[in-house]
Amino acid sequence: MIEFIQEYNLAILMVVALLVGIFSGYPVAFLLGGLGIAFAFIGDIPLPFLGTVGSRIFGGVIENWLLLAVPLFVFMGLMLEQSGVAKNLLLTLQRLLGRTPGGLAVSVAILGVVMAASTGIIGASVVMLGLLALPVMSKQGYRPEMACGVIAASGTLGILIPPSIMLVLMGSILQISVGALFKAALIPGLLLGGLYILYVLTTAALKPEWAPLADPNAVDADTTPLALALVRDLLGPVVLIAAVLGSIMAGIATPTEAAAIGAGGSLLLAAVARQLDLNNLRNAVRETSRTSAMILFVVIGATCFSVVFKRLGGDYMIEQMITGTGLGPYGLLLLLMGLIFVLGFFLEWIEISFVVLPLVAPVVELLDFGFGLSGQGLLVWFAILVAINLQTSFLTPPFGYALFYLKGITQGEISIGTIYRSIIPFVLLQVTGLTLCIVFPSLVLWLPGLMP
Repeated sequence: MIEFIQEYNLAILMVVALLVGIFSGYPVAFLLGGLGIAFAFIGDIPLPFLGTVGSRIFGGVIENWLLLAVPLFVFMGLMLEQSGVAKNLLLTLQRLLGRTPGGLAVSVAILGVVMAASTGIIGASVVMLGLLALPVMSKQGYRPEMACGVIAASGTLGILIPPSIMLVLMGSILQISVGALFKAALIPGLLLGGLYILYVLTTAALKPEWAPLADPNAVDADTTPLALALVRDLLGPVVLIAAVLGSIMAGIATPTEAAAIGAGGSLLLAAVARQLDLNNLRNAVRETSRTSAMILFVVIGATCFSVVFKRLGGDYMIEQMITGTGLGPYGLLLLLMGLIFVLGFFLEWIEISFVVLPLVAPVVELLDFGFGLSGQGLLVWFAILVAINLQTSFLTPPFGYALFYLKGITQGEISIGTIYRSIIPFVLLQVTGLTLCIVFPSLVLWLPGLMP
């Protein structure tokens, strides 16, 4: 043990400094880049080597055509939020399921799935669902634990269900097909949505006071026939989803080209809804710039950190720590999933993806899980397992961002303790979905195999 510490003392110190810096609240992008530069000098790394860091940043990040999909998908999600599509769809789903126990919560979960496949922006999805559904659910008598939990969990589905920004970045990190990741993530994403709906229906049946029926005497302002309203409010998002995902899965367009289709389609939907004005367009462009800049800055900092960390032997340290456990392939997989789950309590998915994935992926790629996969196919399966795992990072305290988005919406009317309690069943459902995808790899691999 002492020899191990002595051999990798700088790499260990680099990890410790990263954790201390994160808990200090210092911006992660500056922290990653600053630690990379500082330890390059501490480790007496030759200055010419630092030139390769710049080359990696420009060649691997700035010039990466695939990353252009990120701002386009962000813009698509923000324009759909501005268009009012989600509000109309929730009202129509509420009419459809109004006499079903837990029908409003089921409507929120369904809307979360639909908007996840249309936006992929967690903050926008949680805030939008919260503003639309939480007042109605509170007025209808829903327990806060049910209302907050289903809103927060459904809003985070956008990080997994394609088109997902996380999957675009994972494809870039692991050098695997983003189209394959989109196909592989579709069934697990729908599985999680189905588990949420099943939980809501079961809870509503066992504890009717948690999810009361809507008041049958309530007057519905929308007099449009229900079938026509469903077509009206569902057709636009479905066509947009089909255009974006269908073009990728059919091999007609690259993810970047499909993102451009989605951005153009969201503008068209906003125009049809008469919400395409200068103010909405300005807001969408401003938020797209902020989100994209944040992601890009973290990517640049993480690139600098990982290059120096590997130079100090960090990749070999991680490999020895993992393989030295004596665990088999599934044991190592569970160890990694547990590590990522715990890191999700303290780190954002971006830092985990760019710092952890490049270090553990080479080890995972060499493992034999006994179902005939190796190389790229194995990495696709592993990446989806990590993506499902990282979805929980938005819900787990103390730094679960979805919880704080929701807390901001409630304006102090619901305590943070109640919000924390509300997400416990949904985190357990996510762990259940992750377990099912580990035990039954075909849930992840069937669609990519069907549509190579």
